[in-house]
Amino acid sequence: MGVIHKSYPEQDCVLGIWEIQEDIDALYNLVQLDEEEIAHLESFHNDRRKIEWLSVRALINDMTGKNSKIIYNGSHKPYLHDWSYNISISHSVNLTSILLSRQRKVGIDLEYMSHDIEKIRHKFINEQEYITSHPLLIRYHLYIHWCAKEALYKICDKQDINFRINLTIAPFEPEENGEIKSTVTNKYGTEQYTLRYFRLGNYVIVWCIK
Repeated sequence: MGVIHKSYPEQDCVLGIWEIQEDIDALYNLVQLDEEEIAHLESFHNDRRKIEWLSVRALINDMTGKNSKIIYNGSHKPYLHDWSYNISISHSVNLTSILLSRQRKVGIDLEYMSHDIEKIRHKFINEQEYITSHPLLIRYHLYIHWCAKEALYKICDKQDINFRINLTIAPFEPEENGEIKSTVTNKYGTEQYTLRYFRLGNYVIVWCIK
């Protein structure tokens, strides 16, 4: 299928979403990999993992308009090899998402709402947070919170973050799209973040730019 969404949420930022309908060969033909990347691709034993990995490379090339190599630091945070953009990546089931910015830090999370997330709400929802009591919206509201905290975790470089203790989402009512206020508190201090979210079918996408 390819790119199904491309938007510019703020100046200097690009958000792209790729719907995966291709097989490995079709995606492989869309990218140019060096020997190191080919070896990394071949190290995956699961074809689904290979398809996800290739879809990320196809999407980043489309968004940057060039062949862009992705590298990772010790915390598995992605970077472009030429440092031309800050980048955040997420994928779930048949969608892959990327958020780019040349100057600003970014974090994005994408989730397909397939699990009974209420069973684990105690692991990431704290006493200051609000979840609707509407039976048709509880799962969606919980997924927005989960995705928001994943995006914050990524923008904070995945360091010293406990979803329940260090991340707090200000109360809000779930809509098809909207804005969220949040607070991150850890050993580095306290910082406020604004996130945006929207629903795409049975997927939730949340992102943060700082």
